[in-house]
Amino acid sequence: MTTRTILIADDEPHLIHILSYNLKRTGAVVHVATNGEQCVELAKIVLPDLIISDYQMPLLDGLAAAIQLRADSRTANIPVLMLTARGHRLTAAQLAQTQIRAVLPKPFSARQLLAKINELLVAPVGVTAA
Repeated sequence: MTTRTILIADDEPHLIHILSYNLKRTGAVVHVATNGEQCVELAKIVLPDLIISDYQMPLLDGLAAAIQLRADSRTANIPVLMLTARGHRLTAAQLAQTQIRAVLPKPFSARQLLAKINELLVAPVGVTAA
């Protein structure tokens, strides 16, 4: 992976630590938000190449954050990789309002995550599920 800027939005410290560690090992610059509102505001500042967002977060869930990101011209084209709890599904109508390009159910392996990130950064077209 070439040097990329990735924003992680999640409220679970353990998951943030693991994701940050693995992404930094690939050479990525990592920024962290612990809720949806922070995610939206930080994305406007750092303009990441990719956002990895949990669906369930305080203040603003991942879907609402993705909708707000799409509505702002500065962040409208940033692809989002959504992490969801098992069994949670996003509808086509919900996805159409966002730049969510892939949905990865929890739990997932570091290998799955890195493969999905590489896929999105190379060809961010369409929505994929793991």
